[in-house]
Amino acid sequence: MAAAKKTTSKSKKTPTKKKVTAKKKVPVKKTAPKKAVTAKKKTPIKKKVVAPKKVAVKKPAAKKPVVKKSLPTPTGQDSFTLIDNSNGKSYTYPVLHGTQGPRAVDVRKFYGDTDAFLYDPSFTSTASCDSKITFIDGDKGVLQHRGYPINELAEKASFLEVSFLLLYGELPNKSELEQFEHEVTMHTLVHERLKEFYQGFPRNAHPMAIMCGTVGALSAFYHDSVDFHDPYQRELTAIRLMAKMPTIAAMSYKYAIGQPFIYPDNTLDYSSNFLKMMFAVPCEEYKVDPVVAKAMDKIFILHADHEQNASTSTVRLAGSSNANPFACISAGIASLWGPSHGGANEAVIHMLEEIGDKKNISAFIKKVKNRETRLMGFGHRVYKNYDPRAAVMQKACKDVLKSLKIKDPHLEIAMELERIALSDDFFVEKKLYPNVDFYSGIILRAIGFPTSMFTVLFALARTVGWISQWKEMDEDPAKRIGRPRQLYVGEKQRKVTPIKKRSRDVIHRQILTDRR
Repeated sequence: MAAAKKTTSKSKKTPTKKKVTAKKKVPVKKTAPKKAVTAKKKTPIKKKVVAPKKVAVKKPAAKKPVVKKSLPTPTGQDSFTLIDNSNGKSYTYPVLHGTQGPRAVDVRKFYGDTDAFLYDPSFTSTASCDSKITFIDGDKGVLQHRGYPINELAEKASFLEVSFLLLYGELPNKSELEQFEHEVTMHTLVHERLKEFYQGFPRNAHPMAIMCGTVGALSAFYHDSVDFHDPYQRELTAIRLMAKMPTIAAMSYKYAIGQPFIYPDNTLDYSSNFLKMMFAVPCEEYKVDPVVAKAMDKIFILHADHEQNASTSTVRLAGSSNANPFACISAGIASLWGPSHGGANEAVIHMLEEIGDKKNISAFIKKVKNRETRLMGFGHRVYKNYDPRAAVMQKACKDVLKSLKIKDPHLEIAMELERIALSDDFFVEKKLYPNVDFYSGIILRAIGFPTSMFTVLFALARTVGWISQWKEMDEDPAKRIGRPRQLYVGEKQRKVTPIKKRSRDVIHRQILTDRR
């Protein structure tokens, strides 16, 4: 027995370690580690699986009941009944009530019920969505953002405060504003390679053309934030667009005039920083005029959002297909570029230049009445009263001209033109009142912006409105791809004849000259 014991001890010298370790490991696995391992496995699984579900599902779940509440039953006074006179059938549709403004008849089932479309070109009587962001009452001259009148916001809040309001629904407190300002400031720089993108444009390219291309290209540089289903990436994209738009706009201008790009200055506020990037040069110090900076901030506020206009609807329609937000904003810029939308203030400047002097106003008014020319800056598709933004813009215009010691004859012509138009029955009956574009052109030119930059500034200010509208649409659980219908008035089905047998006259079309 003793001999046997000796042999085992000898043979266990090396294996002992193996067996001992094995023995130590086995009990560890069975007792302590089992508890520790299960504990470790359970918590990460909860964090990784359950937490994202909460983040992703929370917002839509909260909004679903709101959508359902807005759909009353189609009975009694809360409904519209439509009778088809061709067959005597009647169809009843519920009425939706907003917090302010006209009611809306919910006709989403109309086509399915009647096999007919509703014909409404330009959407003059159609509500394409519900929104909590901006309310306009054109007859009363009311414009509100989240319930706050535009004139109060322009007087008592900064552009970033209004931006916060549009994005999140409430005005920020002091700490929220500081955090928001910090986030925007930290994202004003653009990717260094983006500067090379500008080299592909000719020097005489319109700044809006450059803006369209550059903003669309942002998705290639910031592809880490194009998954808009992720709330964090959606937030990051919103801040990036707001922060980088002044830098991109200023770079578009600098490139066109052949000056070097000026980097953002993190010590300045949003509007002052933009002015410095626009007008500073590396060889001398640039001081921002506080009066001009304040006026610039007001201009941004007055153009921040304007409900479901052409460019905003474009952004929403593009976003409904789940396109990335940079592409959606680029589409909005393209829509805004049209002279019927964003180019109106430039047209006002041309009109004032055409008038030339106060003594020529009477002759010009006569031409307008005879439909020989148009009165630019008066009247609005929505407002049938004084545009509430125009009064704020007029005051800011006077302040800037006074601060810069500029005596602009165009301001005197504009004020006299406004006085005559507001007292003339011809214009009063047609409800032609001054709009925001009437004075904005004068103030922008006084600051030093060329007319080609007017629409760029409009796009810069409107970006926060576009992204707020896009964000609201994307977070709506009832979101569907936009698909307008049409009334087809073309040819009925016909057969294709071989080209030799087509005997009709050639269609008259513009023949292009061979230019290469």
